[in-house]
Amino acid sequence: MTDPLLVIDHVSKRFGGLVAVNDVSFEIGRGEIVGIIGPNGAGKTTLFGCVVGLLHPTSGRITFAGTRVDGLAQHAVVRRGICHSHQIPAPFPLLDVRDNIRVGASFGRRRGAARQVVEEVLARTGLESLATTPARNLSVGNLKLLEVARALATGPELLCLDEVGSGVTPVELDRMLELIRGLSSGGMTILYIEHNMRAIGAVCQRVIVLDFGQKIAEGTPAEIGADPRVIEAYLGAPIERSA
Repeated sequence: MTDPLLVIDHVSKRFGGLVAVNDVSFEIGRGEIVGIIGPNGAGKTTLFGCVVGLLHPTSGRITFAGTRVDGLAQHAVVRRGICHSHQIPAPFPLLDVRDNIRVGASFGRRRGAARQVVEEVLARTGLESLATTPARNLSVGNLKLLEVARALATGPELLCLDEVGSGVTPVELDRMLELIRGLSSGGMTILYIEHNMRAIGAVCQRVIVLDFGQKIAEGTPAEIGADPRVIEAYLGAPIERSA
C-alpha cells in the first residue's frame, strides 16, 4: 500500500490489568472499505475508540493522513477528518432529523454553508421525507441512517461505522449497504465494525479479525471466511477436518 490514509502501528490499550487491545497493526488505503470483525470481547470497540478519539492508546501510534492523532481529544480528531457513528443511536430525540444533521454540519462551518450541507446529506442518505420528523419517532433503521448522516455532515475523510447493520430489517440493511457503497465510490474511506457477515462480505475489500485483543487474520472476505483461525474464534472449537 503506497499511500495509506490510516496507519495503526503496534497499538495496545490496557485498563489496569486488562489488555483489551494487544499490539495491533494494519493500514487502510484511501477509498478502501475495511471491516473489523471478531467475537464479543475481542477488542473491536476499544480499538475503534482509539481511532476516533474516545480512548487513548496505552502504547503504539495512530497516524492519519501523515499526522499522529493518538492522544488527541475527540473534537480535534473530527477536525482532522475522522468521524464515527454510534453503535447505539444517540440523536437529540426532541430535534427533528434536519436539525440533528445540522448539529454535525455546523461543526467548523458558517451558517449558510452548514445549511447547504444539511440538504446534501438529507438527499444522500434518503432521509428527505423524514426531515421534519422528531428523532424519537424514527424506526431503528432510520435512526441508524441518521447516525451516519450526522457523521457525514461533519465532512469526514475517514468515516467509522459501528454496527450500522444490527437490529435492522433486511430491506433496511440493503439500503444501508447501498449508501456505504455509494460513499466509497465517491472516494470516502470507511472503517466498518460489524457482526453481520453478509454486510461485511457485501461492501468490504479487506477484513481485520480480532480475538482476545489481538489481530489473528487479515484478508478478503472470502479468505477470512475460509480461515480456520477465524472459524475457531467464532465457533469456540477447532474445525474437524475429514480424512
